[in-house]
Amino acid sequence: MRALIVGAVEGTQVAIRTIAAAAGWSVCGLVTLPRDKSERHSDFVDLGPDAEKVGARIIYASNSNSEDICRAVEELAPDYTFVIGWSQICGPEFRAAARGNVIGYHPAALPRLRGRAALPWTILLDEKITASTLFWIDDGVDSGDILAQKFFHVAPRETAATLYQKHMAALRGILDLALPALHAGDEIRQEQNSDCATYATKRVPEDGRIDWRGSANEIDRLIRAVGRPYPGAFTSFKDRRIVIHGSQIRYGAGLHALPGQIVARQDRKFSVMCGDGMIVDIDDFESVPDGNLPPLHAVLGRPA
Repeated sequence: MRALIVGAVEGTQVAIRTIAAAAGWSVCGLVTLPRDKSERHSDFVDLGPDAEKVGARIIYASNSNSEDICRAVEELAPDYTFVIGWSQICGPEFRAAARGNVIGYHPAALPRLRGRAALPWTILLDEKITASTLFWIDDGVDSGDILAQKFFHVAPRETAATLYQKHMAALRGILDLALPALHAGDEIRQEQNSDCATYATKRVPEDGRIDWRGSANEIDRLIRAVGRPYPGAFTSFKDRRIVIHGSQIRYGAGLHALPGQIVARQDRKFSVMCGDGMIVDIDDFESVPDGNLPPLHAVLGRPA
């Protein structure tokens, strides 16, 4: 079986390596982003070396639905196309060029959390269980029949990084199940129950701005949801953007302070009062210049 892979992230890399190693399969091509467009994915991976290693033709595409890309896909004549880690919708022209057998990957328990930024939303919504899903791409948004799905628990202190790696392991697992079935001609198609569908909207880096008037749980959850490999939650102090990747919650223990006020500092750690009287300890952060951000006291409307 000849597989074409579309994507530009670690999950795409997992797919290349897993499919190339599967019995009866080869990777005939890779559609990926040119390096000068890598900012489209905060978790971008240069997949050129992986594609070259397995003998796949590399097609760099800013728009995967363009006429020249569709023509290149048609020339490759893949048996199946796997879209894993790609921010563009594969339109009807692309799917026709791929002979209709286009399989997508979504890091959520479809039909729940269709749409964008499913992994951060999983943590922000405090989901207890999620899944990695392979599905047949149709005209809708993550609405096609399910090919394979693996459920797993979301830990109470899950971070974007730990959840990301759980999805990578689950992706390998569902590919290991799906590839032999497809090779044998068994195209599993389980219809999604759209009555149970929910939709996640796009998130941008600015959505990571911390409002210290919120509760410690809300702030900590935001930090965990958008940390590495994503841009990170952030606040501002004077002309600096403080990007926060790690935090812990503790009780205020009799401290009286305003939301957003730093109540303790030690080496590479500091502690901030939240709106509910609890404290968030920040233990992983970086400070970068940002002249466009107002100082912290301007954000909160009170002295920092």
